Amino acid sequence: MFGGIADSGVCEALAATTCDVAIIGLGAVGAAAAVALTRRGAKVIGFDRFSPPHTSGSSHGGTRVTRLAIGEGDHLTPLAIRSHELWRQIEEETGGSLLEQTGALIISSEVNAAVTHVEGFFARTIAAAETFGIAHEVLDAGDIRARWPQFKVHNNEMGYFEPSAGFVRPEECVRAQLKLAQRHGADIHVNEEVLGFDLSSSCVTVKTSEGCYSAHKLVLSAGAWLPDLLGARYGSLFKVYRQAQFWFEVDDLDALSATRFPVFIWELQNSKQGLYGFPMVDGGTAVKVASERFEVTTTPAVVNRKVSAEEIHAMAKLIAPHLCGISARCVEATACLYTVTPDFGFVIDKHPISERVIIASTCSGHGFKHSPAIGEALADLALDRQGRFDLAPFRMTRFQ
Repeated sequence: MFGGIADSGVCEALAATTCDVAIIGLGAVGAAAAVALTRRGAKVIGFDRFSPPHTSGSSHGGTRVTRLAIGEGDHLTPLAIRSHELWRQIEEETGGSLLEQTGALIISSEVNAAVTHVEGFFARTIAAAETFGIAHEVLDAGDIRARWPQFKVHNNEMGYFEPSAGFVRPEECVRAQLKLAQRHGADIHVNEEVLGFDLSSSCVTVKTSEGCYSAHKLVLSAGAWLPDLLGARYGSLFKVYRQAQFWFEVDDLDALSATRFPVFIWELQNSKQGLYGFPMVDGGTAVKVASERFEVTTTPAVVNRKVSAEEIHAMAKLIAPHLCGISARCVEATACLYTVTPDFGFVIDKHPISERVIIASTCSGHGFKHSPAIGEALADLALDRQGRFDLAPFRMTRFQ
């Protein structure tokens, strides 16, 4: 449907609702943008084809890693710091429990085969911590074994420990932010599929399964559905990958509790797949452990959402040589979708064809931790206000 500039007045003729900003996709980023926009007094309408939080996109699975020193780029650390502030603010406003600072341990070595998003991730994480004054420790293998014998580290492996890191609860985060946005006046439409959008000289028209709506600005935060909304010319920049998450029962409940076991990211030496995982949470008896795969692209329409027995067996086999106290008994497994750019970075930018349309693709496997701050950045961008963050590193022109 997005086919250029329509005749003046077509928006008003078609649309049932007119607002300042429309948002397509109400997951982590869309929900955050809705809160930030309504806090700034904007009239907002938001759409999601499902009823968030849901299990069809990227914002589910019970836990998401959050850390302040970001090895993927120094420009991201201010977003993470601000997001922690916003999580606490949202908790106060809603009474929810969103952020758990259990600490996070990153393990790597000079001969790691696995790479976390960018080359030099471990060293760049340390550098970011030093640049931004984030409390941390750099540990040798002996230090790691003494503090966390659950990790079977090699003698040449090192650790970075950040006590202020931990995890957020994605479903609760989305739910709380949508609740706040509605409290501030947002018109939230769930289970309403967006079919496309058109432009005129004065507004954007969004066509859905239920009707037409007009807005002065449009935020596209549709995750894995973004490539379809953008069309082939611009959508080709965004690749969608299926990721599996696993929960394995533990043999030692005390050793894998949140007081004794941190969130972790492990760049393995003997596998191009790394590991990441969490302690037991909320009284459970299983831990979530997963890896990231980027071999085969998919789409939301055709993705296999069932995790196979073969995948479960492969993950148990990967875990066994590296972690103590975790059994091979998988009690739950689910699939989610990553939307990835060529450099694993984010896109927060105005559409090349129209400044009325703002593209927000901030997954790439490390986006959730930044989402509240990104919501603020999108709100300022949509309202033509000077924001607190430098958005230059997120422009689409870097791919030209």
